[in-house]
Amino acid sequence: MKNNAIFIAATGQNVGKTTLCLGILSGLQKRYPSVGFIKPVGQQHVKVSDTLKVDKDVMLFKHHFKLNADWEDMSPLIIPSGFTRDFLNGHADEKVMENKILRSFKKISQENSIVVVEGTGHVGVGSIINLSNAQVAAALGTDMIIIASGGLGSAHDELAMNIAMCREYGVKVRGVLLNRVLNEKRDMILEYFPKSLAKWNIPLIGCIPYNEFLSMPCVKDFELLLEAPLISGEQYRYRHFQSTRLVASSLQAYRNNMTTNELIITPASREDIITATLQRHVEAQEIDGVDFAGGMILTSKEPPSQHIIDQIKQVDLPVLYAPICSYDAMKMITSFIAKIRKEDLPKIQQAINLVESNINFDLLGF
Repeated sequence: MKNNAIFIAATGQNVGKTTLCLGILSGLQKRYPSVGFIKPVGQQHVKVSDTLKVDKDVMLFKHHFKLNADWEDMSPLIIPSGFTRDFLNGHADEKVMENKILRSFKKISQENSIVVVEGTGHVGVGSIINLSNAQVAAALGTDMIIIASGGLGSAHDELAMNIAMCREYGVKVRGVLLNRVLNEKRDMILEYFPKSLAKWNIPLIGCIPYNEFLSMPCVKDFELLLEAPLISGEQYRYRHFQSTRLVASSLQAYRNNMTTNELIITPASREDIITATLQRHVEAQEIDGVDFAGGMILTSKEPPSQHIIDQIKQVDLPVLYAPICSYDAMKMITSFIAKIRKEDLPKIQQAINLVESNINFDLLGF
């Protein structure tokens, strides 16, 4: 092994790299005295002070795992929108950027037994500024684990391109993780995927099952997606819903099919639907002693009336208003890909439990 770190990359965006990094880091913490985390090149960032921006995943990992490293070392380089044009115009020095990453990595490595290095997107992301994941891993002297979406032929094809780039820069691929593997295909994948990897002499070190809950957005996601503040239910910002339903039917048809833990999308003018939803939540609590655990997104150009807003606040249900049509709201929500937020503890813990229990940590090679 070249050093005490492993670089985690993926075959593309939205493959579940951050989710798997949560489980990997948690599992390593149970096996080693201290585990560090660094994301050398970040894109999506958050502000931690007026003068400092860090990658959003660094915010998640530092808070959840209570890591002691400095923000600047965990997120040494942020690539904001427009940066690539500045680079191509000669306004950024790639050697300065690389040295900044190397200094931060060296410091975190010296302070920890093991370091998890999270890449950005697929192996080639960052190549336009000569800091692709493969190039950064080579500079750091780390081996790489590549995450691919569960499947056989398509996953293998995507891996082939990413592995080729690793080999171009002399980066050893230590293993492959398959994520979101469907239960009905799991046995087949476990039988055949190691055979497909044999040509590269790379082991399959994990096969993570598909988990619907990890793909579910929460109320906070809808607030940001629709740019719509909550009318009520602030304490339920991290509630998830088993189903989403656009309601444009008759009141009776709606009442006949009401179910728990459902997100309702309906025009703000449908006061009959809104009132029925509120009443059902009150009845569930007062008669059955349970939380109906629903939520509503009210739509259309005209906002809800004041007396409806007052009723909503009395029930304290998570409800927001977006000045768009119901169809557009539904389309945005169904195409939205949820990310894990540091405040979403149930989702974080589920991700950790799922990943830890489906990875062979012995094959990581530490």
